[in-house]
Amino acid sequence: MKSRVFINGASTISHQPTFGEKGFSGSIARLEKGSEPLQPAYRDYIDPVMLRRMSRILRMGVTSAAQALRQAGVSSPSGIIVGTGLGCLQDTEKFLSNFLTLEGLIPPTAFILSTHNTVAGQISLSLGCHSYNITHTQNTVSFEMALLDGMMRLEESGGDVLVGAADEHIPFLDRLAAEWGYDNSVLTSGVSFFVLSDTASETTLAEVLDVDVFTGAGGDRKKITDSFLARHGLDRNEVDMVLRAGRQPGEDREFEGATVDYTELCGLYPTASGFAFHYGADFLEPAGTNKKVLIVNELNPLNLGLILLKGFEA
Repeated sequence: MKSRVFINGASTISHQPTFGEKGFSGSIARLEKGSEPLQPAYRDYIDPVMLRRMSRILRMGVTSAAQALRQAGVSSPSGIIVGTGLGCLQDTEKFLSNFLTLEGLIPPTAFILSTHNTVAGQISLSLGCHSYNITHTQNTVSFEMALLDGMMRLEESGGDVLVGAADEHIPFLDRLAAEWGYDNSVLTSGVSFFVLSDTASETTLAEVLDVDVFTGAGGDRKKITDSFLARHGLDRNEVDMVLRAGRQPGEDREFEGATVDYTELCGLYPTASGFAFHYGADFLEPAGTNKKVLIVNELNPLNLGLILLKGFEA
């Protein structure tokens, strides 16, 4: 990318105290089983009439997006781009349940709200924004694909782009987790939104240097990561923090900087790298730092997502 990309607004609703909290990266602890998402005061961000019709993931998505835009001082972004691995599961489950149990015509509302692009659509409706609007669903690298799209959008037309990640947990996933060997994992919900811009401002948290996605099981991932860092004249010893998911025992020793498994902080959901993106930006936010954060997403062994963040220097 030729143009620089700055994070001018960030908001996350999760099982941790992240919403509206600066400096959370230095205070949150490992997440335990049995927690619930910490719900903000949705009425401060969503019209009460709309709020009554929204499922939890829609409330979380619209509120997180509104808070990020408010933080950045942006009223109408030039694009709304969302990554989701599984979409609106609560409404999907409701529609399928109606399909199996109801006779005659089935109410269409649950089906309409179950599609993967519903979060992006609801944000657009709440803002009255008719600009570029798209949803990416590429399994565990959905957020990285949305981020790539957002950066290309800025390269093409500049301005401010809203990029986010959203996935929700329903009890049915716990049954699948036990069958697939994930019964020791903490399955959670999470929504993160960011205002990206080609211009820095007084609200800038960090700068996005690069993002890349690799699919398929082949390739030497260590070499791929080294090549990714080399694009910016860096090696593993020059990364101050590594946020990774899906790491194997002993892999922490590959990097000199601190290594954190971000799924231990936010739990497991397909777009958890959105949480890591906010965590990294929050870590870098203190003005004038020249530190760098590498996010390594190997949540799915078949996919590799890499994101490089840098502390903002005015």
